[in-house]
Order: sequence, then C-alpha cells, then structure tokens
Amino acid sequence: MVVDDSAVVRGLETRMLEEDSNIRVVASVGNGQMALQSLDRHDIDVIVLDIEMPVMDGLTALPQLLKKKPDVKVIMASTLTLKNAEVSLKALQMGASEYISKPTTSRELSGGADFRRELVDKVKALAGARRKALGRSAPTARTPDEERKPFSSALTPRSSGPVTLRQASADRPDIIAIGSSTGGPQALFTVFGDLRKMGWPSQPIIVTQHMPATFTTILAGHVERVAGVPAKEAQDGDVLKGGQIYIAPGDFHMVLESRGMEKVLRLNQDSPENFCRPAVDPMFRSVAKLYGRRALAVVLTGMGADGAKGGKVIVEAGGTVIAQDEASSVVWGMPGATAQSGVCAAVLPLTEIAAYLHRSANKR
Repeated sequence: MVVDDSAVVRGLETRMLEEDSNIRVVASVGNGQMALQSLDRHDIDVIVLDIEMPVMDGLTALPQLLKKKPDVKVIMASTLTLKNAEVSLKALQMGASEYISKPTTSRELSGGADFRRELVDKVKALAGARRKALGRSAPTARTPDEERKPFSSALTPRSSGPVTLRQASADRPDIIAIGSSTGGPQALFTVFGDLRKMGWPSQPIIVTQHMPATFTTILAGHVERVAGVPAKEAQDGDVLKGGQIYIAPGDFHMVLESRGMEKVLRLNQDSPENFCRPAVDPMFRSVAKLYGRRALAVVLTGMGADGAKGGKVIVEAGGTVIAQDEASSVVWGMPGATAQSGVCAAVLPLTEIAAYLHRSANKR
C-alpha cells in the first residue's frame, strides 16, 4: 500500500513498484485514516507511508496501523530535512521497519534511478521477510547477472541453512566495529542500551549504518542518549578515543589509518560498494589491516550482503566476527550472508549481542 497526500507521488511510486513483476500495489490512498480503512480490506505485506499528510499524518497513523496488523512492514517516506530525519528515527523506534528519502521535486522523483532502485529493493526485502516469517513463499532472489542490472531488486532474505562457526580470537579486542542497515537503528539502540547497563567497554566503537547524511547526524544524537557515552558523526581526521562511538556520515565511506601511535578516521567518497556509501566492507577491511587479531566485528540486521566480504578479511587477519541471528533480524540479508560464509564465531539473538561484546571487551 502506498500512502501519500500527493496523487502525483502515489502514481509515480506505484508505477515504479509495479514495474517489478513480483510487486503488486493493492491500495493507494491519500492519508493515514484512509490507510487504516484499507488495511481492513487487503492483505498487505508492506506500507510505504508518507510523514506529512492532512487528516492523519504518518507518525499518528503508524502505531494504529501496527496495532491493527502487527506484522506489517512499514517504510516511512519523507523529503530529506533535519525535521523529517528526526521524525523518521522516532518512527523507527515506534516500530517502522525502514525509511526512504523522497526526492524534493516530481521531476527528480520520476527520473530518480537511485530512488526507484531503493524503493523496490526495500519493499521486496521487507515483503520477503514478512512472508518467510508467516511461512509463505517469497520472491526469488536475484542471480549474479541480475545483481548488475540498474533497477533489479535486492536479495530477499536468505534461506536458513547450516552455519559453521569458527573459534574466536583469544586476544582481547582493541576495537569494536559494527555494520548495519535495515532495522539497524533499532538494533543499535538495543545493543548500546544493554551495554550501558553492563558497564561501557573501554574500546572505541565504530559504526557504519546505511543512511543518508542528514539521518546520520540525527542518529548520532540518539545513540549518545541511549548509550550514555560520547557519540558523534565522524569527521575526517578524528583520532579514535576509547569508550566513544563514531558513526560513518551518510555518503562517505569511513575507514581507519595509523598516524604514529594514533588511529585516525578517514572519510572518502570512493565508489559505492554493495550499492552503498557508506559501506561496511571498506570499514572492516581497514580494521583488519590495523588491528588483526585484536579486531571484533559485528554484523547486524540489514538487506543485501555488505559486511560479509569484509568480515572474511577480518577473520583472515585473525580477528573475530559475530552476526545477529535470523529470528531477531528485520531482514537477515547482511548477517545471513556473513553467517553462511563461515566466518562467524557466534550467531546470536539481538538481546545477547551486548553480553558477548562485554565479555570479549573484558578478556584478560
């Protein structure tokens, strides 16, 4: 279901979605009240929900939609402003699964290849996750050739298969690196909130969350409040300090390099990896190079496979990788790809990840 007060936007989004033969838009309505009524008439997997609408806006409608159908996946849609980024993060905390930044003009919207791809990818990934949870068939994942097509959809959640675990590094880590995407903000809040109760680790924590720039600014503020330790959107040249959190800014890869005895964060706009910038793989590769056996990496919920290749590099350097399990992930794409590549020392429910980090960080 597409929910937006602009008939033009609804029409464009519907056309983009239905160009994919696996997607059908069964309802297109102009406000939250109409969305609630439509939810009674259709079996809907995913709702694309605008924030600013008359009669009933998206933030007001969200809890009522989730109360009516708790398993429906909601993607919040808004133009990229600080206010809307703040509202979108609040919506994620209230139970929305994802967000998408709408272009600011109809011309940009109709011609936006990146927006089209992101919209289709997120709808298919979330629909696949819901259908899998309900025991229904999901759309077929892309083949390698389809991966290279500009508008093809993202990998749907991977089929559960045997996961081979490996031994964790015996060394105490000197850094914790976390990668996340779909469902990531909520997962980060859970992990950091739990860590705060257990006693904050002395190691620096670096985070790459797939998000646009305005959103990462707001995310850093939310993370600081939840964690109770300094958290910031990283700046080029930041010197890593223990007990602090650094978040990759939107549209920049975040990597580490040595400067004398110091470890320094560097930002770059190299080509996107896994269709993402920031991406997790570049961060993980730089962590492996600098920390080797003293690196601990975590892959949380997210669509696609970002982090799996970088995780392999960390393990080859002697470090440790863990991943979130399928049951607690919004989409088991990134952690699933990492787990099934055989690089993980543990695959854990979200509520057990902080305890693992705490134990590892305090090894003697």
